[in-house]
Amino acid sequence: MLGHMTSAPGGPATPRATDLVPPDAHVFGNPDAPVTIVEFGDFECPYCHDAAPALRSVVEESGGQVRLVFRHFPLFEVHPYALTAALAAEAAGEQGRFWDMHDLLFAHQDRLDDTALAHWAQKLGLDGASVVGDAAQRHGDVVERDYLAGAALGVRGTPTVYVDGERYRGRVTEDGLRAAVAAALAAAGQGA
Repeated sequence: MLGHMTSAPGGPATPRATDLVPPDAHVFGNPDAPVTIVEFGDFECPYCHDAAPALRSVVEESGGQVRLVFRHFPLFEVHPYALTAALAAEAAGEQGRFWDMHDLLFAHQDRLDDTALAHWAQKLGLDGASVVGDAAQRHGDVVERDYLAGAALGVRGTPTVYVDGERYRGRVTEDGLRAAVAAALAAAGQGA
């Protein structure tokens, strides 16, 4: 199913922030925050690994003004474990542990085969078998939905970040994200 996905032709679109967040989204931070950061990411991507602390810090230090939504964009042609890691994260999410698994996967990018994924799940108190194989494949539709949504927006690499529907450009840094959040708050008439 996911192995047949291709990138959508055409240039990037500018979505509304609400269009980027599916109803079952994994939200870190205040679910009702006025600013939404959406990351299309890949658990095997070193750039996503480097961006994760900046994204988390901006949310944690926002006083409830910012929330982070993670969307899957596994670059499975260059990262052989990205797809299974995405499925494992979704399986952990079904058990209320998405963000814990998210953090473990980024912390251990060099160990994302099925044996390691089962081990990380067990460290979280989950059944290791629930995040690999057929059990994890049940979440393929969610990962595929995220991937296709990203491709339709022109996402070609990871991390691709949107701040309230505006594509963030450049390296993901705390200062850059804070500036983008301040601009989004100002545009919404809420000040920084």
